Amino acid sequence: MPRPTRADLAAAAGRTIPDILPTPLRLLVVGINPGLWSGATGAHFARPGNRFWPALYAAGITDHLIDATAGMAPGDRAALEAIGLGITNLVARASARADELSTAEIRAGAARLERTVGAHRPRVVAIVGIGAYRTGFRRPKARPGRQPEDLAGAELWVLPNPSGLNAHETVASLAEAYGAAADAAGIVRRTDGCRVDGRRTGGLSD
Repeated sequence: MPRPTRADLAAAAGRTIPDILPTPLRLLVVGINPGLWSGATGAHFARPGNRFWPALYAAGITDHLIDATAGMAPGDRAALEAIGLGITNLVARASARADELSTAEIRAGAARLERTVGAHRPRVVAIVGIGAYRTGFRRPKARPGRQPEDLAGAELWVLPNPSGLNAHETVASLAEAYGAAADAAGIVRRTDGCRVDGRRTGGLSD
């Protein structure tokens, strides 16, 4: 499908997109909620400028750089399922910004996530966004990384948000954090170098 128009983006508010929940599920990545670009295309982390897919590639988690800006290609989805990588969101509805979500929505999403984890039993759950995690799970002092408690039997991590608005992170720093969670989940990463935005990475870290 072509990239969404301005009208497409406006119409995407409130839409939901399907979770990716392969069997077996090794690593479940949890976004805060879909943006309007994702809502319009039906693909997770689809907005141009989001560093999620470049970070997965730089970390050696995926074997090619996925471009979801016009939607998720069936082959790309199959590649994620083959390595046991799933994606869901704390809050299902699409919005222009995550700060449009209420505390009640985020906490209800945390409860839904716990049920999803219990049903699909991933090895590792990785929530991308420390603020949403602190709010949703009532952990105001939580720090990024491996959490001391599990979630419904799964190892729980909190990782940096890949949004372009998160200026504290780079593709390389995101790749390092995401790679650590992938290792814990038992995903075998590439060790060959790759290029993202013209920069060479070392697969495991930059």
